[in-house]
Amino acid sequence: MIRQNPARRAALLDAAIEVLARDGARGLTFRAVDVEARVPNGTASNYFSNRDDLLTQVGHRFYERLEPEPGVMAAVLEGPRDRDRVTELMHELVARVSHFRSGYLALLELRLEATRRPELRRLLTERIRADVDTNISNHMASGLPGDATTVVLLYLALNWLILERLTLPDIFPEDQINDLVTDVVERILPGPGRSA
Repeated sequence: MIRQNPARRAALLDAAIEVLARDGARGLTFRAVDVEARVPNGTASNYFSNRDDLLTQVGHRFYERLEPEPGVMAAVLEGPRDRDRVTELMHELVARVSHFRSGYLALLELRLEATRRPELRRLLTERIRADVDTNISNHMASGLPGDATTVVLLYLALNWLILERLTLPDIFPEDQINDLVTDVVERILPGPGRSA
């Protein structure tokens, strides 16, 4: 019988994210999740029908935790809708994703595992495609400059920057990240220079 306590399920998924980030997909076992979550042995197996179910739900949990604060999206609709606002939003995005380091690393592990598990690949493809589509839709509705291609190019460039930042931080030292994010936006979204 699969348990339904939402708080316990979320805690187990958060523990699974930590295990994935630290030990990789091969280290993700129900026992490892129980230990990480500090719950009795067998708890994770009461919440997830099998390892594929656990992997799938970890993917969902990552995106739940990565949702921006409600004020971030509201701020998009306030003030000027120019390249400086896009730059500000991209800085917030890079900071938010980078601060959830274990989640991002766990997602990378899920992506690698998806090359061997068709169901996980389908889930991640649908989830990430939906995320990109939502970002495009929100961007277009916001009145910010740029088009769908702008959003896709920012997504691709900044994801790789985050990957470098979290996996090989010495390639681009931390004191360069701010300028790199700004430069990415300015190169992808041409227009007037920074506001004074």
